[in-house]
Amino acid sequence: MTIQWFPGHMAKARRQVTEKLKLIDIVFELVDARIPLSSRNPMIDEIIGQKPRLVLLNKADMADPKKTDEWIRYFQSNGTHALAINSQSGTGLKDIVNTSKTILKDKLERMASKGLKPRAIRALIIGIPNVGKSTLINRLAKRNIAKTGDRPGITTAQQWVKVGNELELLDTPGILWPKFEDEQVGYKLATTGAIKDAILNLQDIAVFALDFLKEKYPDQLKDRYALEEIPDEIVPLFDEIGKKRGCFMSGGHIDYDKTSELIIRDIRSEKLGRLTFERP
Repeated sequence: MTIQWFPGHMAKARRQVTEKLKLIDIVFELVDARIPLSSRNPMIDEIIGQKPRLVLLNKADMADPKKTDEWIRYFQSNGTHALAINSQSGTGLKDIVNTSKTILKDKLERMASKGLKPRAIRALIIGIPNVGKSTLINRLAKRNIAKTGDRPGITTAQQWVKVGNELELLDTPGILWPKFEDEQVGYKLATTGAIKDAILNLQDIAVFALDFLKEKYPDQLKDRYALEEIPDEIVPLFDEIGKKRGCFMSGGHIDYDKTSELIIRDIRSEKLGRLTFERP
């Protein structure tokens, strides 16, 4: 299955980001801690060039904590500062400004040596749809400025947001890339909710998710669906879950659409615990 999603406002957002870069001190790249590489837009490197960057692994509360630690070390080993955060609860947000100051230390010292008055750090916040940009902005600003929602594509325009005296944020719409070269990237994005469900085949997504859970989180899969053993084949596994959850059609047949929706909903609502879908 090929997943593609590139609404017109995303192409426009890319142009706007490029135009605003000269005003920016640092880029906050927001990624999903459950899929830190798959939720990084490969075009962002090209768009932001050599601008200083801080990677924020959002939704860390939903990700496997051991894997999140591995991802932080991975980014740092590649010369990129990274923090694990939860924009819903505010966990980790207090470290953003101080880490930004560390990254921009040389620039801030140069400005001071020229006698320039200290000013707020200007940051561009960028990331794919539904990764939590608007929630993060509202939490940092301590007021509801940016629209939020649990579906992708809420933010469709840019806006500056003042955060105290030390930070000014430029929000941008989520930017997905035109085509996923790696099919697995599309599946991971779909599983975690970065792509609108209306354009997806949820049975395909559920098959991908179950194959992953069988291999990496078998105990959590068994616990959630009260399975004594996990069937080797995917159809018997669907049947078992459908039976356990009462997903039947007329005639007593398993309703695979309903079962797929249930599996995806359970993953996104953490009913299977904290999951990370890729390793460094």
